[in-house]
Amino acid sequence: MTLFELQAWLGHRSPSSTQFYAKISPKTLAKAYSEAGYFARNVRTIEVLVDRDAVASGAAATGEPWQYYDLGHGWCTYSFFEQCQHRMACARCDFYTPKNSSKAQLLEAKENLQRMLASIPLTEDERAAVDDGQTAIDALLARLTDIPTPAGPTPRELGLPATVTLLPIVEVRNHPTR
Repeated sequence: MTLFELQAWLGHRSPSSTQFYAKISPKTLAKAYSEAGYFARNVRTIEVLVDRDAVASGAAATGEPWQYYDLGHGWCTYSFFEQCQHRMACARCDFYTPKNSSKAQLLEAKENLQRMLASIPLTEDERAAVDDGQTAIDALLARLTDIPTPAGPTPRELGLPATVTLLPIVEVRNHPTR
């Protein structure tokens, strides 16, 4: 029960009256804190993969990435990940590499930004933000072009363009058959 609910229930005019009569012991406060589940909601584990080849060959000593933090949607190679001020705002970070499985989401996000440009009147600042988002998505898609897949060579190895330009569908007309 919150302080304001207790205040209404007891019929007090001000919360200070309720606070005076409702003495909260440290034990009661600790129990309420525990029941709120603060730690369960805010503690998460992140898997860290270690590149044994980079460590064994000495490449890690020259500054090559050797730790990969699995963020679900991509990999972070920042050595001090737990201290990162921009945690989970990775699209523009040089330490971030998207997973190949996130390519469909990136293409969908790019399509949504293009649709927004075509269908919603935006202010100059909003248009700049959308353009900035498209630039970040294009950079992530470009990083994915160098990741080999089990299906075969990368697009760059084939000499194909890194990204595909999608044109938004502005209008579809159905003509009745005659």
